[in-house]
Amino acid sequence: MASNLWSEDQFSCPVCLELLKDPVTTACGHNYCMGCIKNCWDQTDHTGVYSCPQCRKIFTPRPVLGRNTVLAEVVEKLKKTGLNPPPAQSYAGPGDVSCDVCTGRKFKAVKSCLTCQASYCETHIKPHYERAAFKRHKLINAIGDLEQKLCAEHQKVLEVFCRTDQTCICLLCTQDEHKSHDTVSAEKERTGKQKQLGETQTEIQQRIQERLKDVEELKQAVESLKRSAYIEIKESEKIFTELIRSIEKIHTEVIELIGANEKAAVNQAEGCMKKLEQEIAELRRRNAELKQLSETEDHIHFLQSFQSLCAPPEAGDLPSITVNTDISFGAVRKAVSELKDHIEDFCKGELVKITTTVNEVAVYSLQAPQPRNRAEFLKSKEKCEEEEEEMKNQPEPRRRNMSGCEASAEENKGETEKQEPVNEVAVYSLQAPEPRNRAEFLKYSCQLTLDPNTAYRELCLSEGNRKVTLRGETQRYRHHPERFDRYPQVLCKEGLSGTRCYWEIEWSGGGAVIGVTYKGISRKGGSRSCALGFNDKSWSLFCSGSSYFASHNNNETAITAPRSPRIGVYLDFNAGTLSFYGVSDTMTLLHRFQTTFNEPLYPGFRLDYHDSPVTIC
Repeated sequence: MASNLWSEDQFSCPVCLELLKDPVTTACGHNYCMGCIKNCWDQTDHTGVYSCPQCRKIFTPRPVLGRNTVLAEVVEKLKKTGLNPPPAQSYAGPGDVSCDVCTGRKFKAVKSCLTCQASYCETHIKPHYERAAFKRHKLINAIGDLEQKLCAEHQKVLEVFCRTDQTCICLLCTQDEHKSHDTVSAEKERTGKQKQLGETQTEIQQRIQERLKDVEELKQAVESLKRSAYIEIKESEKIFTELIRSIEKIHTEVIELIGANEKAAVNQAEGCMKKLEQEIAELRRRNAELKQLSETEDHIHFLQSFQSLCAPPEAGDLPSITVNTDISFGAVRKAVSELKDHIEDFCKGELVKITTTVNEVAVYSLQAPQPRNRAEFLKSKEKCEEEEEEMKNQPEPRRRNMSGCEASAEENKGETEKQEPVNEVAVYSLQAPEPRNRAEFLKYSCQLTLDPNTAYRELCLSEGNRKVTLRGETQRYRHHPERFDRYPQVLCKEGLSGTRCYWEIEWSGGGAVIGVTYKGISRKGGSRSCALGFNDKSWSLFCSGSSYFASHNNNETAITAPRSPRIGVYLDFNAGTLSFYGVSDTMTLLHRFQTTFNEPLYPGFRLDYHDSPVTIC
C-alpha cells in the first residue's frame, strides 16, 4: 500500500522526487516542497516571469505561497509507514544524461524535448504525455548537448537540411541566407542518406566477410605450415643424425686404423728387439770365453781352443736395420683435415640451396588493391587527366641562368675528390640470387609517381607526374613543408621497404641525379644535408654526357662506362643493396651500394640543367 501511495504525484515533489517537505500548492494545483519551488523561482527573478515546472503555467507577479497544512499532515503519516526510497539504479551515473528538473541528486533522463530544450526523467516527463499543452512538443530519446540541435543564429530547432551547403538549418534559415538553396526536410534527407548508409554498410560487411575468409585461410595456412615445419624438422633431424653417425663411423675407422697400424709396427719392432737382445747375449758370452782364453798360461790349451773360439761370429737371420727417427702420422692428420674442409665447403654450398628453398616458402603475398568497379577506374583516370591538364595550362617558363646548385655540386665534387672512395663490400648472403637479365628485373617493377608537394618551384611536372623538367619560371605550387626550396629536386610519393623493387629512368640533355632517400632528408636551405647523395640519408648516381658518379654521405666514386640514356635501379631492401644499371640490349652494372636500410626509401631526382628532363618509364 505504501508503495502505491509513493507513486502518487501529490505526495512527492516533482522537483526533488522525494516526500514533500513543507508542502505548498501553486494556483495551477501542483504540489512542491517550499524550498524546491522557491529555488526554481529564485533562478528566474531577473526575468520577472515565474512558471510551474510541470505545466509551465506562468504567474505574474511572483505568487506568495503558504504551507499546505492538510497535505503536510498526510505526508507525516506516510513517513511513519517506513516507505522504501526509489531504486538506486534510476540515478544518473557517469555517461548518463541527467534530468534537468531534478534538484540535488539527479535521476537519469529517459527523454529529451527539442521544444523545451530539456531532458526529463520518468517522473518529470509525465506532463508531456498527460497535458494537452505538450502534445506538439518533439520528444526523442535522452541525449546530451541539446544546444547542438538548435540553430546558432536563430535558436530554433534544426529540422531542415540544405543540400547546397550540406548542413542542417532551421525554418527561419530557409527564409534568410538559404532562401534560394536546395533544401529538404531532415527526415527526407535522412531517408536518402540512410540508403547510402545501407550501401556502405553492405560494402563494409562484404569486406568483413572477405577479411574473415582471408583470416581463416591464413589460419589454415599457418597450421599447415606448422605441421609441415614440424615434419621437416623431425625428418631433417633424422637425416642429420644419420649423417653424424656416418661421420662418427669414419672417425672410429680412422682411429682404429691408426691404432692397428701402431700395434702391428710395435709388435714387429718388439720381435726384432728380442732377437737383437739374444744375439747381444750370445756375443757377450763368446767375448767372456775369449777373454778367459787370452788370460790362460797353458799354451797347449790356448792352441787347442783357439781354432773354435776365434771363428768369426755368424751374422744370424737378422738383416741390417735402418731406424726411422722421424716417425709421425702427420700425413693422416692432413688427409683428415682435407676431408673436413671438403665436407664444410660442400655443406656451405648445399646450405645456400637449402636456405633459398626455405626462404621461398611464404604463407601469403600482398598485392596492391585493384579498382573494384567502373567508378573507381574512372576516378583514377580523371585524377591523372586533371593533373596533366593543370600542367599544360601553366605558362611557358622562361630561361634562367645556371642554378646555384651546379656551383654547389662542383664545389662538393672538389672536396669529395680528396676523400677515399667507398669500397664495395661483398657480403655472404643466403638470399635468392639477383636477376640476371632485364626480363627477370622487370618481374620486380613498381609504379612510381612524382610528388608535387616536394618539387622545387622551378621544376615542371607532366605526363601524369611521371616527367620532370627544370624551367626558368616559378610554377604555381602551394606552400608545403616538404618542398625543396633551394635544390631543384623532387621525390616520389611511394615509400619502398621490405621487398625487392625495380624501376627505370630515362634522362637526356646535360645530366641528372637519380637516387633514393629517407623521408627525413632536409628540405630547406642550400646545405649538403638537402642534396641527394651528400648526406647519410640518401644514395645517388650522377649521370652526365661522359661520366657517372655514385655518391653517399659526401663520398663520391667515379665510374667509367658508356653513356646510357636509360638507367635501371634495383633495390633489395632486406639484403641492403641498391644497384644502378645501364639498360640497353644487356644490363650493365654501373654501381652497387651495400648497407643496411632501416627506413622506407623514396626515389628522387635532381636536375641541374635546363631542358634536361627525367622520365619515370
